[in-house]
Amino acid sequence: MEDLNVVEILIVEDNPQDAELTLRALRKHNMANKFYIAEDGAEALDFIFCTGKYASRNITNPPKVIFLDLKLPKISGLEVLREIRSNPQTKMLPVVMVTSSREDPDIKKAYELGVNSYVVKPVNFDDFVTSMSHAGLYWLLVNEPPFR
Repeated sequence: MEDLNVVEILIVEDNPQDAELTLRALRKHNMANKFYIAEDGAEALDFIFCTGKYASRNITNPPKVIFLDLKLPKISGLEVLREIRSNPQTKMLPVVMVTSSREDPDIKKAYELGVNSYVVKPVNFDDFVTSMSHAGLYWLLVNEPPFR
């Protein structure tokens, strides 16, 4: 069984094709060794806060970055972000909103809630892979996290 305490990347994405494309982009640069995919906002919160089926996971081992879709089933990406930012144990986790929405209200609300970055999913496959590769390289290799 995989050790969910060593996850470096949490991908929260309800579209299996987009999740797979994100993984392919990260694997292209050998960055997706330790990842987990949550398919909706409720599962993401359970994973992050070590509740439900993730109760045995240790909250003191957070992912290095969370790639969070905006429009998710059960609980929206913005609500997931709100919960992350409102908890002292998780408020400093790097969160990158990865979405197809270019709507100004979505972008504004995400930044008001404390998102670290907002990436619009390109429609073109090659552009999507390039964007996610760059995002992964930055958040995993360049950014210095507030925790180890």
